[in-house]
Amino acid sequence: MFEKLESQEKRFDELNGLISQPEVYNDFQRVQTLSQERARIEDTVNKYRQYKSVLKSIDDTQSMIDGGLDQEMLAMAKDELTGLKETQQKLVEELRIALIPRDENEDKDAIVEIRAGTGGDEAALFASDLYRMYSRYAQIKGWQIEIIDSNQNEVGGFKEVIFEVKGKGAYGHLKYERGVHRVQRVPVTEASGRIHTSTATVAVLPEVEDIDVQINPEDLRIDIFRSGGAGGQNVNKLSTAVRITHIPTGIVAVCQDERSQLRNKTKAMAVLRSRLYDVEQRKQQDEVTEERRSQIGSGERSEKIRTYNFPQDRLTDHRINLSLHGLPKIMDGDLDKLIDALASEEQSKHLQETAL
Repeated sequence: MFEKLESQEKRFDELNGLISQPEVYNDFQRVQTLSQERARIEDTVNKYRQYKSVLKSIDDTQSMIDGGLDQEMLAMAKDELTGLKETQQKLVEELRIALIPRDENEDKDAIVEIRAGTGGDEAALFASDLYRMYSRYAQIKGWQIEIIDSNQNEVGGFKEVIFEVKGKGAYGHLKYERGVHRVQRVPVTEASGRIHTSTATVAVLPEVEDIDVQINPEDLRIDIFRSGGAGGQNVNKLSTAVRITHIPTGIVAVCQDERSQLRNKTKAMAVLRSRLYDVEQRKQQDEVTEERRSQIGSGERSEKIRTYNFPQDRLTDHRINLSLHGLPKIMDGDLDKLIDALASEEQSKHLQETAL
């Protein structure tokens, strides 16, 4: 553990030296890369230096005690030593957690894709409810949401909605939402009052920059077309919608929400970069098929990470066997308790695996 901390401290000093060099300072891309690496380890290094400072204080205080003090000073020194040792133990635990491999995308903006699964109109209405839930959660967090592309049905639900969430830590929080969400309730479209089960899939991707993924312009086919709305009617008389196809992979990104063709193209490129980055990350992990299936699934009712049971006013997250009541508040964006529990479980698993 302490070898890793020493190595990080050494690397932190190296990065400070590199960034200050004139030949590096004038290379914007390299400065950005080095600065990002420095930012990732800065908190850990500062905490480690605090730990070493506490160790020195412990040694100094112990030397004072061993050197002989009057009764009043001795009592004060022993109290101080006890407090320092408690701080030392606390810092050790914090450093153990800090050394858990951190998702490099943790602080990035997110692109969220919600698609109706099994259940027809009710699945589309549930997808719309999930979009509203994440919109309210983003509002509570002080993040911004912008729709990139959407496809509504006749009853006002979303067959599909893709949006970006801008704010520090957006991806780190929302990544726990990826998977199949199942709802059990009486649909507004149900006249007999029977409970239906429907699903929607949620995918969450980190929004990446040009430096994170390189795209050859010659590999792109860009089509411009007229925006369309629910039922097929045109909502824009001008051709401003943009469809970008990455020819080597067949990945397609569409944006038609903006009135500006340039803004639509910019947003579509952001989605394309994130999807290509996601594919590349999965290739590196040799888990492309398994990871994609675990995140998206097929939308079947049997594949689920979470169930929203409205008759029983209960949400159950099946990954951590957590059940919460108060669905109206949760659907209104009160997700912190749930996401914090998922993050804590992930942290516990990492601590067990690293066995520091």
